[in-house]
Amino acid sequence: MTRATRLLVLCGMLLGLPLLGIVLAGKPVGPYLEFPPKTHYVEHAPFSWAAFLALAAFLIAVVSPFMIQGLTRRPEALTGSSFRSRRFPWWGWAGMAWTAAAWVVAWNRFSWVGPLQPHTFFPLWAGYILVVNALTYHRTGRCLLTHRTGFYLTLFPLSAAFWWFFEYLNRFVQNWYYVGSDFDAWAYFWYATLAFSTVLPAVLATREWVRSFSRLRARFRGVFPIGVAHPRMVSGAVLALAGAGLAGIGVWPNFLFPLLWVSPLLILVSLQGLASEPNVFSPLAQGAWDGMVTAALAALVCGMFWEMWNAGSSARWIYTIPYVQRFQVFEMPVLGYAGYLPFGVECVVVVDLLSGGAGKVRRP
Repeated sequence: MTRATRLLVLCGMLLGLPLLGIVLAGKPVGPYLEFPPKTHYVEHAPFSWAAFLALAAFLIAVVSPFMIQGLTRRPEALTGSSFRSRRFPWWGWAGMAWTAAAWVVAWNRFSWVGPLQPHTFFPLWAGYILVVNALTYHRTGRCLLTHRTGFYLTLFPLSAAFWWFFEYLNRFVQNWYYVGSDFDAWAYFWYATLAFSTVLPAVLATREWVRSFSRLRARFRGVFPIGVAHPRMVSGAVLALAGAGLAGIGVWPNFLFPLLWVSPLLILVSLQGLASEPNVFSPLAQGAWDGMVTAALAALVCGMFWEMWNAGSSARWIYTIPYVQRFQVFEMPVLGYAGYLPFGVECVVVVDLLSGGAGKVRRP
């Protein structure tokens, strides 16, 4: 199966199956295609202690072995991972100053900056992208921005298209909505596209910085090996389940909303498995978890900044998560941060698909 075919299958499933489920359930299609999205038509389940504690226990069981591994194991640095650090670059300092200025504008309500406040998302993340690339350059003498400039710049338009799929899927579950901005359809499209263009560049650059800590990566090598006896059979089953879940995401949004985050990853990995090709899970057979862990950590770092800057901004998003909408850290319910872990892996897989493998982070 070619890369283009995989992309078409992915797009077709993500776009078509949720709508198909809505049609088969006899629901009107119009509200789900409203643009800009303004109507609230999904009725979310109230907070449930049983659901909260069950999900918290599951997340602790999954994450705690990796936390213990990361905090207690003391391996040597990976072979061939030594770098010659450089002076922190001037453009990194400029990025810090720019980010600080954008932060002041975003979080204050000065009358003279009022017209700028709905437009602070892109400036904040442009500054972050400069700073995190500068941190990597300082540690290793190279970074995506300086040494793979052409590839890195293509991530911006790819990122915008990538995130628009999540906005589309969110129409079927309405786990977040935006306040503080009032645009017509075209203005909203261009404003949002500019903001969405920063997602992949931020996550990929943060992952490169995390990967520069070779001892951290070494802690997740040779641990917890997991193999699959019949990978093609498993891939087919996962693809079928992901497809069925997508078809039901708008029918049972209170139960299936997590598929918004994991369905693209499940579909892509399943298609690779059906073609008997290696995928992001293949190194787990040898216990090499460092690729997934660094991707997940990168998205979690970005997630903390996304939610922090969002909390005080004039134009921002608000969450409505069924069953667990409590104990917010900024606007995000605390358990919601777990969604950033698979999202980071998804970002890396999607970049590799769209770039034909050019997005693979080179191992030092």
